[in-house]
Amino acid sequence: MSFAFMQKITLQCLKADQPLLNTVRNASKKTGGSTRNKKGHPRPKHRGWRVQDGHYVSQGTLLATQLTTRFHPGLNVGFGGNGTLYAMEHGKVYVTCETLDPDWDHTWIQRHYAGRNGQAISKKFFNVVPERQHQRFRIVEEI
Repeated sequence: MSFAFMQKITLQCLKADQPLLNTVRNASKKTGGSTRNKKGHPRPKHRGWRVQDGHYVSQGTLLATQLTTRFHPGLNVGFGGNGTLYAMEHGKVYVTCETLDPDWDHTWIQRHYAGRNGQAISKKFFNVVPERQHQRFRIVEEI
């Protein structure tokens, strides 16, 4: 088919009273942007302090979560198997910076402080000081 023949056919198909319609094809999908958390990345663990210094806590409250021994248990604070610190009593939280006297028989201490025998190590200690009791017990008054 020649170009002249094609022009003749298109002129015969078009009529004077019909407007020329142009169809425009748009993209069906937008371009993909990048994401920061891609597939296969685990969700964050949110480790760190749970309770600030000076707050009141109840028994069993998580004070800090950690992967390594960054914080240490002090007065009335327990040390969980995965490194979490929790309150063993109701009371007020105090965070202090003290020199560490590690228990070298503990597996966590051996793993994270190996080769630091005889050095002064300063770490943060979580302490829970119990609230003062009201000292009004009926049993004590009867005795």
